[in-house]
Amino acid sequence: MPTIVAVSGSPSTTSRTAAAVDHALAVLTAHGHTTTHLAVRDLPPADLLAGSRDTPALWTAADTLSRADGVVMATPVYKASYTGLLKAFLDLLPENALAGKVVLPLVTGGTVGHLLTIDYALRPVLTALGADHVVQGRFLLDADIVRGEGGSAVLAPAAHKRLTESLAGFTDALARRGGGSGDDGESLVTAVATAGSAR
Repeated sequence: MPTIVAVSGSPSTTSRTAAAVDHALAVLTAHGHTTTHLAVRDLPPADLLAGSRDTPALWTAADTLSRADGVVMATPVYKASYTGLLKAFLDLLPENALAGKVVLPLVTGGTVGHLLTIDYALRPVLTALGADHVVQGRFLLDADIVRGEGGSAVLAPAAHKRLTESLAGFTDALARRGGGSGDDGESLVTAVATAGSAR
C-alpha cells in the first residue's frame, strides 16, 4: 500500500485544518495505508524564518516527504491564499520535491468564497514543486469541522462524505500510477460507491 504524508500549514494549536487532516489520515489508515502527519507549526520557527535548510528538523521533514508516494497538502485560507507558515516550509524544500507524487490539496475556510484558493493559490506552487499529479482539491468550511474533547475532530456528515470522496479519488490515482495496490482490504472507491448505493 502507498505511503502517505499529510502536511498541515496552520500555525494554530487548535487548528481545524490539522483536525481535518487527522480525520482524513484516520480514514486512510483504516483502509491500510501508512500515514504520517507533518505539522509545519511543530518545526523550529527560527529555522523556517531564517530559511535554514541544513538543520536536523528540516532534514527529517524533507526526508519524510521524499519517501511518500502521496501527499495531502493542507492549509487554512489566510488573506485569500495559503498560510505564510506553509509558504516558508515549501520555500525550503528541494527543487522538484514533489516529483513522482500524487498530491491532494485540502483547504479550510470560513466561507465558500475562499474555494478558489485551491486552484489559484495552492495548485500552482504544487505544480512548481514538480507534483506528478495534483488531483481535484477539497474545500471544507470551518463550520463543518467541530473540535471535540481531546482535540479530535468531528466532521458534519456532508463534509465527511465529500472528504471521503476526495480521498477515494486520491487513492485511486495512487493505485493507477503504481504507488501501491488497492487490493488490500476494501478500497475507498468501493466504500464510497457502496455508501452511495445504500442511500
